Amino acid sequence: MPATTIPGATTVSSLQAYIAVPAGTGPWPGVVVIHEAFGLNDDTRAQADRLAAAGYLAVAPDLFSAGGVRCLRATFGAMLAGEGPAFGDIEATRAWLAAHTDCTGRVGVIGFCLGGGFALAAASRGFAAAAPNYGRLPRNAREILVGACPIVASYGGADRTLRGAAGKLEDLLTELDVVHDVKEYPGAGHSFLSTVDSGPLATLMKVTGMGPHQPSADDAWRRILEFFATHLTGPDTARP
Repeated sequence: MPATTIPGATTVSSLQAYIAVPAGTGPWPGVVVIHEAFGLNDDTRAQADRLAAAGYLAVAPDLFSAGGVRCLRATFGAMLAGEGPAFGDIEATRAWLAAHTDCTGRVGVIGFCLGGGFALAAASRGFAAAAPNYGRLPRNAREILVGACPIVASYGGADRTLRGAAGKLEDLLTELDVVHDVKEYPGAGHSFLSTVDSGPLATLMKVTGMGPHQPSADDAWRRILEFFATHLTGPDTARP
């Protein structure tokens, strides 16, 4: 599995990351892929690979690179607050990807669960498009999302942990005049875009009402890729 390191991070001197490269010859638009609460695992790598297959240079940083309980607490705290060292790691990844010789310089961000919260909070921080999936709204969402890039967001209607989040985000983005596509899938729970369908993690997800919901996942990916095609691969994708 192609591993790389990102320089200039805030929490560690060398941020671990996974890179997925499209077939053929670049440059391609870039996408920063932010992992869920389980960390940079095979599920996140599969999501990056899917984006690469669609023609995006995808990089997934490990926001838990520093390790330990303090790292976990600080990362979750940063997501909820909409600020903190983890955002320095995300910015370092965005800047590294934008400057990559195989990138057009135009970069989007996508996240899942914990990463969905980060993708949402980072939407006003230099990205051209954001795709938060079942992402928690930061406490000061109204202030953070002023001037945000176009956002395509997906939530599960059966997700009891984020009840009402899709409606709140829809109303807020409309109020702030941010281009958006927010959809809630009635039959889906939390982590419905996950690719994990076997093993201990899959069992845990099923017990807690989480995990894959294929019809919803298929439609969400259709919307995400169409949205990225519009905002990342349009006529203004040349490197600045």
